[in-house]
Amino acid sequence: MKATKKASGPESRLALVRRARRINRELAEVYPYAHPELDFRSPFELLVATVLSAQTTDLRVNQTTPALFARYPTPEDLAAAVPEELEEIIRPTGFFRAKARSLIGLSTALRDRFGGEVPGRLEDLVTLPGVGRKTANVVLGNAFGVPGITVDTHFGRLVRRWKWTDEEDPEKVEAVVCDLFPKADWTMLSHRVIFHGRRICHARRPACGACPIAPLCPAYGEGETDPEKAKKLLKYEMGGYPGQRLAPPPDFPGRPAAPLGTGDADEAREAV
Repeated sequence: MKATKKASGPESRLALVRRARRINRELAEVYPYAHPELDFRSPFELLVATVLSAQTTDLRVNQTTPALFARYPTPEDLAAAVPEELEEIIRPTGFFRAKARSLIGLSTALRDRFGGEVPGRLEDLVTLPGVGRKTANVVLGNAFGVPGITVDTHFGRLVRRWKWTDEEDPEKVEAVVCDLFPKADWTMLSHRVIFHGRRICHARRPACGACPIAPLCPAYGEGETDPEKAKKLLKYEMGGYPGQRLAPPPDFPGRPAAPLGTGDADEAREAV
């Protein structure tokens, strides 16, 4: 698959909006099952899992949280955790001392200021220890149905490759992309872009030759363009490997991930 001929002049605002929205439509066809890749059963579990996901993979978080939530099922339980015991449980996610402080701090705040419930407003969520806009938008979009853009490393990388923006600061990226799409599209757009970044448009060696939106991509050719070689770079269900969730949604076409301590060879194939 080859990219279309690039325009000789700068892209107009109208052309950018049209191209960006077409990319979203194309990704919706490729990933109709796109979803948050953290296992959770409640807003509290999603909040905790998202905090743990900093500087690690969703897979590693999903392999860690079953034991965590079995031991500390509520904010009240987690607020009362012995730090050293909590640190040992979340050690596989890395930066476990700082994360333990954040989890105890945010759980204490939920207990003392919000009646043990996760608030459904961004301005409240970002007051919790360890919770920034990205984490807040994940929780709002996926636990409360409040539209939001999640600017993680994959999202930022792809929207810059697609020339939607040159901004590096996540909040500025969020503002620019929000302005390109109707508010109702924001949450699912985030899932689709992140899915694409993990499966096809990798940071190193993107699989350009297997990319369904190559004709719309200004960065086509930065990665492997040979279709057969590109197919070998595909990850997760696109490459026939397990996904990141131990308990994926019913419509997920791939295999569930393995519990902690197994499936290390498959984990090595994921896009960090």
